[in-house]
Amino acid sequence: MRILIVGGGGREHALAWRLTQEGHEIAGAPGNPGVGQLGPLFDNVSEALRGFEPELVVIGPEDPLIGGMADELRQRGIPTFGPGGMGARLEASKAWSKKMMEEAGVPTAAATIHTDYQEACEEVAKRFASGRHVAIKASGAALGKGVILCGDELHARHALSRMLLDEEFGDAGRLVVVEDFLEGREFSILTVVSEQGLLSLPVAQDYKRVGDGDTGENTGGMGTYSPVPWVTTAMVEETEARIVRPIVDHLRAKGVPYSGVLFSGVMVVDGSPYCLEYNVRFGDPETQSVMRRVEGVGDLLWAAAQGEALPPVRITEPAAVTVVAASAGYPATSQKGMPITLGEMPEGVVVFHAGTEMQDGQLVTNGGRVLAVSAVADDLEQARARAYAGMDQVAFAGKHFRSDIGH
Repeated sequence: MRILIVGGGGREHALAWRLTQEGHEIAGAPGNPGVGQLGPLFDNVSEALRGFEPELVVIGPEDPLIGGMADELRQRGIPTFGPGGMGARLEASKAWSKKMMEEAGVPTAAATIHTDYQEACEEVAKRFASGRHVAIKASGAALGKGVILCGDELHARHALSRMLLDEEFGDAGRLVVVEDFLEGREFSILTVVSEQGLLSLPVAQDYKRVGDGDTGENTGGMGTYSPVPWVTTAMVEETEARIVRPIVDHLRAKGVPYSGVLFSGVMVVDGSPYCLEYNVRFGDPETQSVMRRVEGVGDLLWAAAQGEALPPVRITEPAAVTVVAASAGYPATSQKGMPITLGEMPEGVVVFHAGTEMQDGQLVTNGGRVLAVSAVADDLEQARARAYAGMDQVAFAGKHFRSDIGH
């Protein structure tokens, strides 16, 4: 099958790698140097449709999904994996997503929505006075960086100021969600959704903070591992029953059909799963770990795009660990144009490109999260050792990474 992958990050390279491993032909729009090693690259989707004539289009990032690209392609008769613009509001607006959760009866943190700074500060003061910590969230899509966890009122007021007064998050932060901070254990679950059912892929654990020990600013994700040993089959089933199915069914009841992948960020509090957020695309870097472990992804994406019953995937690797190499200054800034050298990788290691580009035949940095070193092995400990051995073979000025992924 000829499959066009829209996007140019590490998630898209991981999808491209998995699909080529299964014998499919892929192209990227715009792709990146890693995707370009697997198939042709096109500047945009229109050029790719003409030059590659895909049988299936897989849309990776949230922005084109929010913009309605899947709707447009389906209207042209092109099989497309990804939700339409209405379904993508689950990620485009955390405020709307919260409303849908409440209507669907999905367990989640108590929240209020604000556009006024003073009003939001009063709500924050009320919560801290009652002994609750808060999470301040930009309602719009903010590249995974729009959530600020606040342990005191001063920190929360500063977060609100950054969003509502300083407009640091642009349009994404004009509306903010103030919610109770849930304490527990967190995992991510990627569920492929079709008109005929749903199928969850192996769960993963994400590391959002930039520094070891979960310190520093939030990022788009500094690493993942899969499986998550403490997440049992029973917990996955409960998560599907309480968090995944209710929102899909509720959207359909409201005339919003959802097909594609639904990413659920889950916090387990006192043994029960609560929904932190929904995303409408494959997580990054969760996808890098998950794609290393499964086979049958091409058939799964095709069935979802066609609205058919979903075939099972095969789990072929017991464990995967993925570590992100970021450029100097990330997440606040990024350093571009730094030459990258890649040495010989250990057994079981694949390097996925994200913020990279070719300049005059030299691979250089072109973003905050530059590369992801992803390793598989018989257990998490071995996979972790391989991933960090692989990271030792990655060199560029300003490289930084977390040393505790998989601990």
